[in-house]
Amino acid sequence: MDFQERLQKAIDRGRGRSDVQKAQQRADKLSEEELRQLHSRYRLEVSEHIEDCVKQLPQSFPGFDYEIIYGESGWGAACRRDDVGRGDGGKRANYYSRVELTVRPYSPSLQVFELTGKGTVRNKEIYNRKHFLKLDEVDTQDFIELIDHWVLEFAELYASGK
Repeated sequence: MDFQERLQKAIDRGRGRSDVQKAQQRADKLSEEELRQLHSRYRLEVSEHIEDCVKQLPQSFPGFDYEIIYGESGWGAACRRDDVGRGDGGKRANYYSRVELTVRPYSPSLQVFELTGKGTVRNKEIYNRKHFLKLDEVDTQDFIELIDHWVLEFAELYASGK
């Protein structure tokens, strides 16, 4: 085999590798799009449940302001309340309470579904939590149960005045 034939075979092998790489990139891109769609589907289901649960707090505790959260920080809901009461030595004190639950936006580098929860009762942080799973391992029912637990925990601690 002369040099020209070997050169042509090397060029053909290189083009073949390039075609395989391009096909793999297209397959990866497709799976990336599928992951993005999966995250969106989970986000809709879970964020609706967050809204339903958090929206009930102002009904039980008048004075809470309800807000929907959406955008770069995530999707979910929050409730907050400012109270005035007696502090140390009988002086006037301001007390802040808030609960916030959000689903974080999709991250192509992490490929996880993440739920964050923050709770503050009378100026004391009671929790600041994150729960996440790889997208292919997610069971939305587990996240829904976690949301219920976090909201109920906040309500119980707020009602106790702690």
